Amino acid sequence: MPLRVAAISFLNPAPLLYNFEHEPTASALAPHYSRHYTTPAECARELLAGTADLGLIPIASLTPELAVVPGCTIASLHEVRSILLLVKNPRVLVMAEALKQVRTIAADAASRSSLAYAHILFEHFHDTRPAFVEDAADPLAMLAHADAALLIGDPALLAREHRAAIDPGGELLWLDMAALWREHTGLPWVAAVWAVRPAALMDVSAQQLIADLTASRDAGLAHIDELVREWTPRLEVPAATIHTYLTENIHYTLDAECLKAIMLFRSLAAKIGALPPLDGLNLLG
Repeated sequence: MPLRVAAISFLNPAPLLYNFEHEPTASALAPHYSRHYTTPAECARELLAGTADLGLIPIASLTPELAVVPGCTIASLHEVRSILLLVKNPRVLVMAEALKQVRTIAADAASRSSLAYAHILFEHFHDTRPAFVEDAADPLAMLAHADAALLIGDPALLAREHRAAIDPGGELLWLDMAALWREHTGLPWVAAVWAVRPAALMDVSAQQLIADLTASRDAGLAHIDELVREWTPRLEVPAATIHTYLTENIHYTLDAECLKAIMLFRSLAAKIGALPPLDGLNLLG
């Protein structure tokens, strides 16, 4: 039986999935991997429920039973652009003071990790506890009833492109969550990793899985211009912005600093009660 793969239908994982979506490798991989697309949060739910075997999941959803596949990640070393916190600031307060005034946050719940990062930002670093309300990813509608809005993935990229319409008076703070995390911790911001249910590895060995996913990432990074051409018609974002996003904003290698960042994130999230404790990472192989 092929591994059932739950993947993310956003722009940022496009390089990771290159070999699975392009010939001739797609046909070669098809007997071993059966993929479908959904949100980051749903990827995790399917993996934990056993309806998927391999998933690109938020690090907030990692459990001791799931094995992290070494090699690949979705992370950022500075500004990520696609995790955006918009904060009302009509009094033009400095950022720390403006964040302390936030009482309600309308949040796109597409990624559990991004929500947990926001909880850490407010509760751990700024000692305030706003209420989070799940809402559709429409910044104007979100800000109509909340003090701040959390946008995740492609909606965040689109919001940046339409900044003049969303914030004509310049009364919002536009905060990049990855940049804030880096400022507070000195570590990369990590969103997601490939995780697998080890019991599902029957037709595909651990070594082969690592090799296939790493090769797909490397091929994607070698074909960025092709990916830009494919994605430009799908998003109301200039091709140059997509190119910069894939080559400069997103970091795709799960290195030692990223592993350290995951453990710090989980430790802080557990400390404030946003996530259950995770004593260590179960690395495949």
